[in-house]
Amino acid sequence: MTQIHGVGIGLGVAQGPVARMAAPLPAPTDEPSTIGAEAETARVREAVAAVARELEARGEQAGGTAQDVLEAQAMMAEDPALDDEITERLGRGVTAEWAVYDAFASFRDLLTAAGGYLGERAADLDDVAQRVIARLRGVPAPGVPDPGHPFVLVAPDLAPADTALLDLGQVLALVTSDGGPTSHTAILARQKGIVAIVGAADAAELRDGDIVIVDAAAGVVTTDPSAEELDRAQRRAADRAAAASAPITPGALADGTTIPLLANLGNAEGATEAVELGAEGVGLFRTEFLFLSSAHAPTVAQQRESYEKLLAAFRGKKVVVRALDAGADKPLAFLNDAHEENPALGLRGLRALRANEDILREQLTALAEADAAVSAAGKSADLWVMAPMVSTVEETRYFVDMAREYGIRTAGVMVEVPSSALLADRVLRHADFASIGTNDLTQYTMAADRLLGSVAGFQDPWHPAVLRLVAEVGAAGRAVGKPVGICGEAAADPLLAVVLVGLGATSLSMAPTALADVRASLLLYGLDDAQRIAEAALAADDAASARDAARAAAASTQKETQ
Repeated sequence: MTQIHGVGIGLGVAQGPVARMAAPLPAPTDEPSTIGAEAETARVREAVAAVARELEARGEQAGGTAQDVLEAQAMMAEDPALDDEITERLGRGVTAEWAVYDAFASFRDLLTAAGGYLGERAADLDDVAQRVIARLRGVPAPGVPDPGHPFVLVAPDLAPADTALLDLGQVLALVTSDGGPTSHTAILARQKGIVAIVGAADAAELRDGDIVIVDAAAGVVTTDPSAEELDRAQRRAADRAAAASAPITPGALADGTTIPLLANLGNAEGATEAVELGAEGVGLFRTEFLFLSSAHAPTVAQQRESYEKLLAAFRGKKVVVRALDAGADKPLAFLNDAHEENPALGLRGLRALRANEDILREQLTALAEADAAVSAAGKSADLWVMAPMVSTVEETRYFVDMAREYGIRTAGVMVEVPSSALLADRVLRHADFASIGTNDLTQYTMAADRLLGSVAGFQDPWHPAVLRLVAEVGAAGRAVGKPVGICGEAAADPLLAVVLVGLGATSLSMAPTALADVRASLLLYGLDDAQRIAEAALAADDAASARDAARAAAASTQKETQ
C-alpha cells in the first residue's frame, strides 16, 4: 500500500480501478498540401465551426459554470485573429492539419508568456486545437476513456469540455496530477459533486486497472488497499450518502449557533437547484454573465429582468448581489480595453466601475427597480449589494453612498485585498456588511496569481497569513456588530468552513453541491470547538501544517465528545 497526496475537493470517498486519460494526438508533420489552399481552407472552416458548435452544445447540456467556460472555448476556436494566422499558413501550401497545429501553438506561446489568466487559458487552447485536428483527421478527439465499467479517472488535468459532461454513473472519482483548488477542474468537480483530488503530482505513476481509494476528505489516494481498507471506505461512502439524503436543516453548529449556508450562483437559472440542495439564500450572485456575452453593456431593462427572476426564486431569503467584477481575468472591451502589464493589480472591480460610473449607476438602477417590482408582486427577497475589489475606506464610502442614493437598503463590500482586511474595523463603520472573497484574498496575500499554475502551491487559503487576515475581519465584525460572510471557494472545504466560523465568519456561501458536506461538518462542533480548531490552524507556519493542525484539533474534539 502506498499513498499519493493532493488537494481534496469535498468530503467524499470512492474506490475502484484506474482508467487513464488518453494521450494527446501526435503532432502533424509539416508537409505540402496535395489538394490546394482553397480546399484546405474549406476543410479548416468546416472543422472549426463543427468544434465550436459541439462545445456550445456541450455547454448548453451542462449548464451553470460549465456553460460559461465552454462558450468561451467556442469563441476562442472562432477567434478572427486565429483564423487569419491559419489562413496565412495555408497560403504557404501546407496542410490544414499543420496550419491549425502551428497557428494554435503560436497563440499558445503568446498566452503562456502573458501569464496570469491568459496563461491558464493556454491549456484550453490546446484542447480546442486537438479537437479541430481530430475533426480534420476524421478520428475521435482525445477525451475521457470508456473501459466499459465504472472507473477512477486519472489525468494530468481535464479540459472543461470533458469535465462538464462526465458520466457520473461511470466516473467514480477524479484524480489529476496538475491544478489546484481554484482550477477549472476543481471548480467544476465541486459543482458536480464529484469525489476529486487535484494537484496529486505522483498520480502520474498510476496505471490502468490499479485499484485505488480516493479519499477527498484526507486528500489521499491509496493504492493497493487491503480488503479491510476497502470495506472501511465503502462504509464511509454509505454513511455520507445517508447524511446527504437526510432532511435539510438550517446551517448551525452543534451548540445551536446559526451559520446560514448560502449559494454562489452565476445566473438565475441555478436558483431552483440551489434551493433543492438546501441553500438558505444567495451569498454571491455574480452579475458578470450579463456582461461577458455582449460587446456592449446590457440595458437596464435586460439586467432588471434577470435580477427579478433571482429575487423571486429566493422569496423571503437573503440575496447578495456583487456589482460587476470585470478586469484582470474578465476583461470587457466596453469597460477597460487598455493593455495593462499586470491586470490583476490594475483597473478591475470597483476601480473599473468608478472609471465608467454610468455602468455602475445603471446596474444599481436595475437592482433597485427589480427589488421594487418583486416586492410589489408579494415576492420580496432581502436584497444586499456589494462592491468588488474594495481596497480603501474612501472606496467603501463612495459605493455605500451611491447605493443609498438608489434606495439599496443593505450595501457592503468584498474583502479581497489585505488593505481592506487590515482596515476592516474602519471599513465596517460605513459598510453594512463584509464578504470575504478567499480566492482573491489568498492571491494578493501570497503574491501568487490564482490562475497561474506555476505558483499554484502558494494559492492555498489554509495559509496562516490568509487566516490571520480573515480573523482581522471577523474581529472587526464582532466589534461593530456587522455580519461577515465568506463567499470564496474556501467555504466549500468542510473542515476549513469550521475554521472560518471560528475566526468570526457569520455565514458561508459556496457551490450548492458542497452544502450537504459543510452542513454535516458544522454540526460536529460547537462555537468554542470551532475557535479552538481555528487557533490551532493559526499557530502553524504554512498551509499544510495548518490543515494538519486543524485535523488534529478536530479529531481531539470528537474524542472528547464521544
